[in-house]
Amino acid sequence: MKLNKTLAVAIIACMPFTAFADDPRAEFDVAEDISRFVFAPAPVFDDGMPAYGNPFVTQGYIYPAGTLEGGVEGTLPNGDPAFPDLVIGEWTCDGFFVGDGMRTETGAIVMTRQIYRFDDGDLLISHGPELADIGTTITRAVTGGTGDYAGGPHTLNQTLLGMSEGYGVRLQIELGQEDATTGG
Repeated sequence: MKLNKTLAVAIIACMPFTAFADDPRAEFDVAEDISRFVFAPAPVFDDGMPAYGNPFVTQGYIYPAGTLEGGVEGTLPNGDPAFPDLVIGEWTCDGFFVGDGMRTETGAIVMTRQIYRFDDGDLLISHGPELADIGTTITRAVTGGTGDYAGGPHTLNQTLLGMSEGYGVRLQIELGQEDATTGG
């Protein structure tokens, strides 16, 4: 009988990780606070906008999925969240401009690391390209996580919902479900 209990525990421990399928944070939106976007003084174009190779850092707010659909802005002109009661965390992004820098019209515009810090203390970290193409989804590598995200999926899908007037991004994030069904 003891062997059967041990075997049952071992089988359960090897089952695919499925917590993300019903997790309310398996999908969420990000709104950049453009007042916290800073980039290096060089390289830049003649108009001062970041060119290829320019490093930057920025931050913003994490909202529940669907908050920013339909062109809704997630930040106010002064940088405050548009929906303070809905904020579920803070987003930090750093990286480098690629392509044609800030003039990129299609394809990869930046290569970044993104850190999603949720109000409960959980972290999710991803690395990869970001596209200039609105409405196009790109897969990014999940390179770390803590709390609910420790041992989680290996990928996430990011869709650029649009840009604010000051070039602040609005993103939709969906955690990769391939890991929840295949254990991969």
